[in-house]
Amino acid sequence: MKKILVPIDFSKKSEFASKMAARIAKKSNSTVYLLHMIELPTGIVDMGAGSNFSIPESMLYLRKVKERIIEFKEKYFHKNIEVHHSIRFENPHKGILKYADKIDADLIVMGSKGHSDFEEILIGSNTEKVVRTSKAPVIVVKRDNEKFRMRNLVFASSFKNEDKKEVFRKFLDFANHFKSEIHLLKVNTPSKFESTHDATQKVKNFIEEFDLPKYSINIYNDASIQKGILNFSRDIDADLIALSTSGRTGLSHLFSASVTKTLSKRALKPILTIKV
Repeated sequence: MKKILVPIDFSKKSEFASKMAARIAKKSNSTVYLLHMIELPTGIVDMGAGSNFSIPESMLYLRKVKERIIEFKEKYFHKNIEVHHSIRFENPHKGILKYADKIDADLIVMGSKGHSDFEEILIGSNTEKVVRTSKAPVIVVKRDNEKFRMRNLVFASSFKNEDKKEVFRKFLDFANHFKSEIHLLKVNTPSKFESTHDATQKVKNFIEEFDLPKYSINIYNDASIQKGILNFSRDIDADLIALSTSGRTGLSHLFSASVTKTLSKRALKPILTIKV
Protein backbone atom coordinates (compact mmCIF):
# COMPACT_ATOMS: atom_id res chain seq x y z
CA MET A 1 0.00 0.00 0.00
CA LYS A 2 1.70 3.12 -1.27
CA LYS A 3 -0.98 5.70 -2.13
CA ILE A 4 -3.89 6.82 0.08
CA LEU A 5 -6.55 9.16 -1.31
CA VAL A 6 -8.49 11.36 1.12
CA PRO A 7 -11.36 13.46 -0.30
CA ILE A 8 -11.83 16.52 1.94
CA ASP A 9 -14.41 19.28 2.25
CA PHE A 10 -13.00 20.83 5.49
CA SER A 11 -15.83 19.35 7.56
CA LYS A 12 -15.52 17.34 10.76
CA LYS A 13 -15.88 14.11 8.80
CA SER A 14 -12.92 15.17 6.66
CA GLU A 15 -10.92 15.73 9.82
CA PHE A 16 -11.77 12.23 11.07
CA ALA A 17 -10.79 10.70 7.73
CA SER A 18 -7.54 12.67 7.61
CA LYS A 19 -6.54 11.57 11.09
CA MET A 20 -7.22 7.95 10.13
CA ALA A 21 -5.24 8.31 6.90
CA ALA A 22 -2.34 9.89 8.78
CA ARG A 23 -2.17 6.90 11.16
CA ILE A 24 -2.26 4.42 8.30
CA ALA A 25 0.32 6.35 6.27
CA LYS A 26 2.70 6.45 9.21
CA LYS A 27 2.46 2.66 9.65
CA SER A 28 2.65 1.80 5.96
CA ASN A 29 5.00 4.57 4.82
CA SER A 30 2.40 5.62 2.24
CA THR A 31 1.95 8.89 0.37
CA VAL A 32 -1.30 10.76 1.03
CA TYR A 33 -3.25 12.60 -1.67
CA LEU A 34 -5.77 15.18 -0.46
CA LEU A 35 -8.53 15.92 -2.96
CA HIS A 36 -10.98 18.81 -2.78
CA MET A 37 -13.89 18.73 -5.22
CA ILE A 38 -15.64 21.93 -6.29
CA GLU A 39 -19.02 21.97 -8.02
CA LEU A 40 -19.17 25.53 -9.32
CA PRO A 41 -21.26 27.49 -11.79
CA THR A 42 -19.87 27.29 -15.31
CA GLY A 43 -18.65 30.85 -15.07
CA ILE A 44 -15.98 30.05 -12.56
CA VAL A 45 -14.57 27.33 -14.77
CA ASP A 46 -14.68 28.93 -18.19
CA MET A 47 -14.85 32.60 -17.11
CA GLY A 48 -16.22 33.38 -20.56
CA ALA A 49 -18.58 36.07 -21.80
CA GLY A 50 -21.59 36.52 -19.58
CA SER A 51 -19.89 34.92 -16.60
CA ASN A 52 -21.08 35.90 -13.14
CA PHE A 53 -17.50 35.70 -11.90
CA SER A 54 -14.60 37.83 -13.02
CA ILE A 55 -11.15 36.38 -13.50
CA PRO A 56 -9.78 38.18 -10.40
CA GLU A 57 -12.67 36.89 -8.28
CA SER A 58 -12.15 33.36 -9.53
CA MET A 59 -8.42 33.44 -8.92
CA LEU A 60 -8.97 34.84 -5.42
CA TYR A 61 -11.49 32.09 -4.64
CA LEU A 62 -9.14 29.34 -5.79
CA ARG A 63 -6.25 30.86 -3.87
CA LYS A 64 -8.33 30.86 -0.69
CA VAL A 65 -9.28 27.21 -1.21
CA LYS A 66 -5.65 26.27 -1.77
CA GLU A 67 -4.65 28.10 1.44
CA ARG A 68 -7.28 26.14 3.39
CA ILE A 69 -5.97 22.85 1.98
CA ILE A 70 -2.42 23.72 2.98
CA GLU A 71 -3.58 24.68 6.49
CA PHE A 72 -5.55 21.42 6.67
CA LYS A 73 -2.50 19.45 5.58
CA GLU A 74 -0.23 21.09 8.13
CA LYS A 75 -2.75 20.56 10.94
CA TYR A 76 -3.50 16.86 10.43
CA PHE A 77 -0.36 15.37 8.85
CA HIS A 78 3.09 15.08 10.35
CA LYS A 79 5.87 16.67 8.33
CA ASN A 80 7.46 13.24 7.80
CA ILE A 81 4.40 12.07 5.83
CA GLU A 82 4.50 12.94 2.13
CA VAL A 83 1.24 14.72 1.27
CA HIS A 84 0.07 16.03 -2.10
CA HIS A 85 -3.08 18.01 -2.77
CA SER A 86 -5.34 18.69 -5.72
CA ILE A 87 -8.44 20.75 -6.53
CA ARG A 88 -10.85 19.34 -9.12
CA PHE A 89 -13.97 20.83 -10.73
CA GLU A 90 -16.34 17.92 -11.02
CA ASN A 91 -19.16 15.94 -9.47
CA PRO A 92 -17.73 14.55 -6.18
CA HIS A 93 -18.48 10.89 -6.87
CA LYS A 94 -17.13 10.87 -10.43
CA GLY A 95 -14.23 13.14 -9.60
CA ILE A 96 -13.06 11.00 -6.69
CA LEU A 97 -13.12 7.83 -8.80
CA LYS A 98 -11.32 9.48 -11.73
CA TYR A 99 -8.61 10.90 -9.51
CA ALA A 100 -8.21 7.55 -7.72
CA ASP A 101 -7.63 5.93 -11.12
CA LYS A 102 -5.23 8.69 -12.16
CA ILE A 103 -2.94 8.23 -9.16
CA ASP A 104 -3.59 4.46 -8.95
CA ALA A 105 -4.73 4.75 -5.34
CA ASP A 106 -4.35 1.71 -3.11
CA LEU A 107 -6.85 2.97 -0.54
CA ILE A 108 -9.51 5.68 -0.21
CA VAL A 109 -10.37 7.06 3.23
CA MET A 110 -13.65 8.98 3.52
CA GLY A 111 -15.69 10.47 6.33
CA SER A 112 -19.38 9.74 6.85
CA LYS A 113 -22.41 11.64 8.08
CA GLY A 114 -22.74 11.97 11.82
CA HIS A 115 -25.91 9.93 12.21
CA SER A 116 -26.30 7.31 14.89
CA ASP A 117 -27.58 4.45 12.76
CA PHE A 118 -25.29 2.25 10.71
CA GLU A 119 -27.27 2.52 7.50
CA GLU A 120 -26.59 6.24 7.11
CA ILE A 121 -22.86 5.61 6.91
CA LEU A 122 -23.09 3.82 3.61
CA ILE A 123 -26.46 4.21 1.93
CA GLY A 124 -27.69 7.03 -0.30
CA SER A 125 -24.71 9.37 -0.46
CA ASN A 126 -21.57 10.13 -2.42
CA THR A 127 -19.76 7.92 0.05
CA GLU A 128 -22.02 4.98 -0.84
CA LYS A 129 -21.46 5.58 -4.56
CA VAL A 130 -17.69 5.51 -4.09
CA VAL A 131 -17.95 2.38 -1.91
CA ARG A 132 -20.07 0.65 -4.55
CA THR A 133 -17.93 1.47 -7.58
CA SER A 134 -14.35 2.07 -6.42
CA LYS A 135 -11.70 -0.33 -7.65
CA ALA A 136 -9.63 0.48 -4.58
CA PRO A 137 -10.64 -0.52 -1.04
CA VAL A 138 -12.47 2.24 0.85
CA ILE A 139 -12.41 3.00 4.57
CA VAL A 140 -15.49 4.83 5.87
CA VAL A 141 -14.82 6.73 9.09
CA LYS A 142 -17.75 7.49 11.39
CA ARG A 143 -16.18 9.37 14.26
CA ASP A 144 -12.95 10.57 15.79
CA ASN A 145 -10.98 8.42 18.20
CA GLU A 146 -7.77 9.81 19.57
CA LYS A 147 -6.83 6.41 21.01
CA PHE A 148 -7.52 4.49 17.82
CA ARG A 149 -5.32 1.44 17.23
CA MET A 150 -5.39 -1.34 14.63
CA ARG A 151 -5.31 -4.12 17.21
CA ASN A 152 -8.51 -6.03 16.42
CA LEU A 153 -9.71 -6.27 12.84
CA VAL A 154 -12.96 -8.06 11.95
CA PHE A 155 -13.35 -9.68 8.53
CA ALA A 156 -17.01 -10.60 8.09
CA SER A 157 -17.98 -12.90 5.24
CA SER A 158 -20.00 -15.89 4.11
CA PHE A 159 -16.67 -17.60 3.23
CA LYS A 160 -18.27 -19.50 0.38
CA ASN A 161 -17.39 -17.83 -2.94
CA GLU A 162 -14.08 -17.88 -4.76
CA ASP A 163 -14.37 -14.18 -5.59
CA LYS A 164 -14.39 -13.48 -1.84
CA LYS A 165 -10.81 -14.81 -1.73
CA GLU A 166 -9.58 -11.89 -3.80
CA VAL A 167 -11.36 -9.57 -1.37
CA PHE A 168 -9.66 -11.36 1.53
CA ARG A 169 -6.28 -11.09 -0.19
CA LYS A 170 -6.71 -7.32 -0.46
CA PHE A 171 -7.76 -7.20 3.18
CA LEU A 172 -4.58 -9.05 4.20
CA ASP A 173 -2.49 -6.60 2.16
CA PHE A 174 -3.96 -3.90 4.35
CA ALA A 175 -3.86 -5.82 7.66
CA ASN A 176 -0.25 -6.91 7.27
CA HIS A 177 0.91 -3.34 7.84
CA PHE A 178 -0.27 -3.61 11.44
CA LYS A 179 0.42 -6.05 14.25
CA SER A 180 -3.26 -6.89 14.54
CA GLU A 181 -5.32 -9.90 15.43
CA ILE A 182 -7.73 -10.82 12.64
CA HIS A 183 -11.15 -12.02 13.76
CA LEU A 184 -12.80 -14.05 11.00
CA LEU A 185 -16.55 -13.74 11.46
CA LYS A 186 -19.40 -15.77 10.03
CA VAL A 187 -22.85 -14.78 11.26
CA ASN A 188 -25.57 -17.42 11.59
CA THR A 189 -29.18 -16.26 11.27
CA PRO A 190 -32.43 -18.18 11.81
CA SER A 191 -33.13 -18.22 8.06
CA LYS A 192 -29.62 -19.33 7.11
CA PHE A 193 -28.43 -21.49 9.96
CA GLU A 194 -25.40 -23.79 9.93
CA SER A 195 -23.97 -25.89 12.71
CA THR A 196 -20.89 -24.50 14.40
CA HIS A 197 -18.88 -27.46 13.10
CA ASP A 198 -19.92 -26.95 9.47
CA ALA A 199 -19.52 -23.18 9.59
CA THR A 200 -16.08 -23.45 11.21
CA GLN A 201 -14.95 -25.97 8.59
CA LYS A 202 -16.12 -23.64 5.84
CA VAL A 203 -13.96 -20.83 7.24
CA LYS A 204 -10.95 -23.18 7.59
CA ASN A 205 -11.30 -24.31 3.98
CA PHE A 206 -11.51 -20.69 2.86
CA ILE A 207 -8.29 -19.58 4.58
CA GLU A 208 -6.13 -22.68 4.03
CA GLU A 209 -4.22 -21.14 1.11
CA PHE A 210 -3.37 -17.97 3.05
CA ASP A 211 -0.49 -17.32 5.44
CA LEU A 212 -2.34 -15.62 8.26
CA PRO A 213 -0.93 -13.73 11.22
CA LYS A 214 -2.63 -14.05 14.60
CA TYR A 215 -6.30 -14.83 14.02
CA SER A 216 -9.48 -16.34 15.45
CA ILE A 217 -12.49 -18.05 13.87
CA ASN A 218 -15.86 -16.88 15.17
CA ILE A 219 -19.34 -18.26 14.46
CA TYR A 220 -21.85 -15.78 15.84
CA ASN A 221 -25.61 -16.28 16.11
CA ASP A 222 -27.91 -13.29 15.76
CA ALA A 223 -31.25 -12.18 14.35
CA SER A 224 -29.64 -10.72 11.22
CA ILE A 225 -26.26 -10.49 9.55
CA GLN A 226 -25.90 -6.76 10.18
CA LYS A 227 -26.79 -7.07 13.86
CA GLY A 228 -24.38 -9.97 14.23
CA ILE A 229 -21.52 -8.00 12.71
CA LEU A 230 -22.16 -4.95 14.88
CA ASN A 231 -22.78 -6.89 18.09
CA PHE A 232 -19.73 -9.10 17.68
CA SER A 233 -17.55 -6.09 16.85
CA ARG A 234 -18.83 -4.34 19.96
CA ASP A 235 -18.27 -7.44 22.10
CA ILE A 236 -14.57 -7.66 21.21
CA ASP A 237 -14.08 -3.88 20.96
CA ALA A 238 -13.01 -4.15 17.33
CA ASP A 239 -11.03 -1.31 15.79
CA LEU A 240 -12.21 -1.87 12.23
CA ILE A 241 -14.77 -3.97 10.33
CA ALA A 242 -13.93 -5.28 6.85
CA LEU A 243 -16.64 -6.29 4.36
CA SER A 244 -16.99 -7.08 0.68
CA THR A 245 -19.39 -5.10 -1.46
CA SER A 246 -20.97 -5.60 -4.87
CA GLY A 247 -20.69 -3.09 -7.71
CA ARG A 248 -24.34 -3.73 -8.53
CA THR A 249 -26.03 -3.15 -5.21
CA GLY A 250 -23.53 -1.54 -2.90
CA LEU A 251 -24.30 -2.54 0.66
CA SER A 252 -28.04 -2.01 0.49
CA HIS A 253 -28.64 -5.77 0.33
CA LEU A 254 -26.81 -6.24 3.62
CA PHE A 255 -27.46 -3.11 5.64
CA SER A 256 -31.11 -2.19 5.54
CA ALA A 257 -33.58 -0.15 7.56
CA SER A 258 -33.85 -3.06 9.98
CA VAL A 259 -30.53 -2.10 11.55
CA THR A 260 -31.25 -1.25 15.16
CA LYS A 261 -31.01 2.41 16.10
CA THR A 262 -30.39 1.60 19.74
CA LEU A 263 -26.76 0.62 19.25
CA SER A 264 -24.45 3.09 20.86
CA LYS A 265 -22.31 5.36 18.72
CA ARG A 266 -19.29 3.58 20.14
CA ALA A 267 -20.35 0.45 18.27
CA LEU A 268 -19.93 2.23 14.94
CA LYS A 269 -16.41 1.34 13.95
CA PRO A 270 -14.46 2.40 10.86
CA ILE A 271 -15.48 0.15 7.98
CA LEU A 272 -13.17 -1.14 5.26
CA THR A 273 -15.10 -2.10 2.12
CA ILE A 274 -13.56 -4.06 -0.76
CA LYS A 275 -15.39 -4.52 -4.04
CA VAL A 276 -15.99 -8.06 -5.29
